[in-house]
Amino acid sequence: MIVDIFIPCFIDQINPEVGFNMVKVLERVGCAVNYNTEQTCCGQPGFNAGYWDECKEVGEKFIREFQNDRYIVSPSASCVGFVKNYYPKMFHNTVLHNELKQVQKNIVEFSDFLVNVLKITDLGASLKGVATYHDSCAALREYGIKQEPRTLLEKVRGLEMREMKNTDQCCGFGGTFSVKYEPIAVGMGEQKIKFAEEVEAEYLISTDMSCLMHMNGYIKKQNKNIKVMHLADVLASGWD
Repeated sequence: MIVDIFIPCFIDQINPEVGFNMVKVLERVGCAVNYNTEQTCCGQPGFNAGYWDECKEVGEKFIREFQNDRYIVSPSASCVGFVKNYYPKMFHNTVLHNELKQVQKNIVEFSDFLVNVLKITDLGASLKGVATYHDSCAALREYGIKQEPRTLLEKVRGLEMREMKNTDQCCGFGGTFSVKYEPIAVGMGEQKIKFAEEVEAEYLISTDMSCLMHMNGYIKKQNKNIKVMHLADVLASGWD
């Protein structure tokens, strides 16, 4: 199977290793990966900040760049959820209406693609330690995944998964929310780290690097002994 990949702007600029690890996993399960180097962003930051016209321009570029019958796999439930849930409102009754339908049908989040499309749950990964999983708001409430990442993590050899309290509670990032309401965002992030510490987690794992980036800022500032890892990083660990 040939698949396209969409690498979100913040992963491309800040955590490119997540994208590389997703490619490693996809190739390991037999996918040929196509990367359109012209891609940039889905437009979500602009939309959340109120720049809807500018967001629409970015969205038009996104839609035109993925016009084919291949799956579009992305390591961000937030970006995929945005395309699926908000693009229809922006491009309703426009010349890109049909093209958008094609993109909506093809775009899929990484863990969803592995578990529900490829029907693969064991990637042969290994990582020794205790971990807990954070449900991002976008993954859980907008995209609708919960069990898929857990199913994949349960198969990682040497990794003990422990559910923390209020795992579905927001970490406080929320895109521009963390900038506009910094004290509240920091407090929410602090609470999530406290919950992770209560289960003695060495690793804090999620499908959304944006959440992990926010919580990692607090971890580093407070010198906490927890490592954040994207699901793709975990699934690419410990191969021979």
